[in-house]
Amino acid sequence: MPRDTSINSVLIVGSGPIIIGQACEFDYSGSQAARSLREEGIRVVLINSNPATIMTDPMMADRVYLLPLTVDSIEQILEENQAAGTPIDAVLPTMGGQTALNLCKEVDELGIWEKYNVRMIGVDVKAIDTAEDREKFRQLMLDIGVGVAPSKVANSLLEGKE
Repeated sequence: MPRDTSINSVLIVGSGPIIIGQACEFDYSGSQAARSLREEGIRVVLINSNPATIMTDPMMADRVYLLPLTVDSIEQILEENQAAGTPIDAVLPTMGGQTALNLCKEVDELGIWEKYNVRMIGVDVKAIDTAEDREKFRQLMLDIGVGVAPSKVANSLLEGKE
């Protein structure tokens, strides 16, 4: 696939604190994504609230922000980079697991990506919604012929016992 020359700067959103399911695998994938993007001549900006990761090493990105993973932090980064004449063109939320995906979805719903002319790459909000909603995901798997374990959603202890 040819390089998209309209992308000159990418924001990578990290996974934050190390928790089960969001540890070294996201740190590794994020650092590899940063390396690959920089090899293509793309400016890499990274946000992660966890300084104890490889991806937050200053050699990994052109600019590293050690800030809380919040909507306010994202907007601050977008404003700062735009004011400096180095606007961010795209965001890559898939390198930070559920934390990054949910944050990027929230930023999208608030219209912030659109406000700063930033597009999401690697995933879209509809895919995030499907992956985060267990029933939607189960139904998608059934629709495309992928077997899944029998399951049912329980909204109470009583429903769970049944």
